[in-house]
Amino acid sequence: MANSLRGAGAITGLGMTPMGRIYGKTTNELAADAVRAAIADAGLTKQDVDGLLINAGITGFTGGGIGLGLQNYLGMENLRLLNHMNAAGSTAAQMVQYATLAIDAGMANHVVCVFADAPLAQGTSAGAAYGGAARSSGRPKGIAGLHAAAGYFGANTPYALAAQRHMALYGTTQDQLGTIAVGQRAWATKNPLAQMRDPITLEDYHNSRWIIEPLHLLDCCLVSNGAVAVIVSAAEKAKEMPRPPVYVLGMGQGHPGDVNRSGSEWETETGAKLAGETAYRMAGLGPADVTACELYDCYTYTVLVTLEDYGFCQKGEGGPFVEDGKLGPGGALPTNTGGGELSAYYMWGMTPLSEAIIQVRGDGGDRQVPDNSVVLCTGNGGNLSYHAALILSPERN
Repeated sequence: MANSLRGAGAITGLGMTPMGRIYGKTTNELAADAVRAAIADAGLTKQDVDGLLINAGITGFTGGGIGLGLQNYLGMENLRLLNHMNAAGSTAAQMVQYATLAIDAGMANHVVCVFADAPLAQGTSAGAAYGGAARSSGRPKGIAGLHAAAGYFGANTPYALAAQRHMALYGTTQDQLGTIAVGQRAWATKNPLAQMRDPITLEDYHNSRWIIEPLHLLDCCLVSNGAVAVIVSAAEKAKEMPRPPVYVLGMGQGHPGDVNRSGSEWETETGAKLAGETAYRMAGLGPADVTACELYDCYTYTVLVTLEDYGFCQKGEGGPFVEDGKLGPGGALPTNTGGGELSAYYMWGMTPLSEAIIQVRGDGGDRQVPDNSVVLCTGNGGNLSYHAALILSPERN
């Protein structure tokens, strides 16, 4: 029996600001720029939009992020759908999912999903940008302070431990992680929006400084200021709109929870498996049908374990799977074709989503993949805790 949600919604508009060390604009201003661009891209007016879903980024934790007041800042009236969402890096894919569900239920016609963040300040490091969010929450007390006292704090530590666990269990190597970084930088050299466009070699990867072993600097994502907005519309309306529709064939989520309990395998068994199973089932497709991947890549390890859990190889085989360079330009499974969060820009889940839209539309230019018929787009957040997946295509059927 066909799933009635398969192809019910389509992404019809995309708006992006410049990314990186972009100063002089508030998050509201960045969000407004992206929303206006997305509305124009979709051939709509502000009055046509009746839904708004908002994701604030890290500045949402420090008091400078966008919130529900963005509706009034944008001058939007009579919205049928409004929410401020945060499921970490899985939020962008989730916003598209909830927008599709609302549209299919007759609750809205055109829903804007927007992410904006501006953690970078002039004269400060990228590390300080995210460290400020941790400091703003205060020093943990009592048993909650044990992790910090042992040096376990921030995002880098759990991902480093997860990568170490995979290496210990399966023999995964630094070279295999480095191959992911090198391949994505090769894609970034073809992306005019990418922050990092100088090619790198495996030697460059190994020479980059340690962050937390086994993670080098080039294993870790960028920090960026900027905004991205997308518009989700009913598939029937999308056919009449100016840009090629990006149909949502499948969608799913997976949230394992309880990562600190004895026996948990959160480091190597992630919610991507559950998210993928749901999305593949809805689309009536499987990993063998996917022609390109836009995967959340806060770290190289995230890409490797995601490929396993979405079924592209068996558990533990991610290292050998990627070591031949199949993810890079000219490879058998083009992945993170704009450079991803490692080399292009870090807009949380909007990084893979924006590039997936560009590829499905055929707008990739020098980096356009030869086959864009089925693109898997994923989001990940927390300590591999929150996952969401979209399967996108230029064809509805």
